[in-house]
Amino acid sequence: MSRPHRVVVLALAGVYPFELGIPNRVFGSAEGRYEILTCTVDGGPVPTNADFALTVEHGAELLGTADTVVIPPYDSARIEREPSPAVTAALERIRPGVRVVSICTGAFVLAAAGRLDGRPATTHWSLADTFRRWYPEVDVDPDVLFVDDGDVLTSAGAASGVDVCLHLIRADHGSEVANHVARVCVVPPWRDGGQAQYIERPVPEAPDDGTSATRQWALGRLHEPLSLADLAAHARMSARTFSRRFQDEVGTSPGRWLIRQRVERARYLLESSDLPVDEVATQVGFATGTSLRQHLQAAIGVSPIAYRRTFRGAA
Repeated sequence: MSRPHRVVVLALAGVYPFELGIPNRVFGSAEGRYEILTCTVDGGPVPTNADFALTVEHGAELLGTADTVVIPPYDSARIEREPSPAVTAALERIRPGVRVVSICTGAFVLAAAGRLDGRPATTHWSLADTFRRWYPEVDVDPDVLFVDDGDVLTSAGAASGVDVCLHLIRADHGSEVANHVARVCVVPPWRDGGQAQYIERPVPEAPDDGTSATRQWALGRLHEPLSLADLAAHARMSARTFSRRFQDEVGTSPGRWLIRQRVERARYLLESSDLPVDEVATQVGFATGTSLRQHLQAAIGVSPIAYRRTFRGAA
């Protein structure tokens, strides 16, 4: 029997204990198909973001023996634009072609080392703007749970580490093994949608000029079939002038803004009520449940039923 696939987890200072344990819990449930080992940059203890430190048995030399390397997230207060010499030296031990996986802020380590240049990647949505600013050469997508770019995979926050590990088991050994691991870990074998469904997008307070009064007026009438002519008439502008002013102030067209607000209101109702999907659609101004499904799928990548199941549990 061939030796198990070796997964080496690199624990950096400030590591999150929950995410650090994900590779061991998930790969370790695949009935001996993987060997999971943990190392630090120097083999010494590392502080976590909790009130305890971790002691491991291995230093960075273990990275040179890995088939897959996983970099869990660490405290965002410790993120640096340039990697430390010790971290750089540790990453250089990884053999060419070895699969490298990051979870959440771990993507910053790979980007700082130049390993994501010209590649698609993701990280936690709340850090995406900083990531773009620091590493413009990386094609970051904050709306997905993970990105598989062959030998480099990046995943978003916390539980998306479970998603990417299950994805790798599925790629290595097929759906039957991945589904078994998911059952053992009591997690879904595949989560619909992406980070977009978890991003908070509150409607901002609007100033008392321009189109803001009309926006506030429209928010109270989302259930009505509002047209551009209706909005422009309320603002006492021509449709052309209103559209131009709206675009300048909001950064999108009136029609797209209305759809976004209706989707946000639908999300609230799906989370907070037991209304049937068709009734939710009516209350937010979509003509049919089918229309709501299409718009929700386009906005956050999931169906109304899947979204409600995620946030309220199965009925």
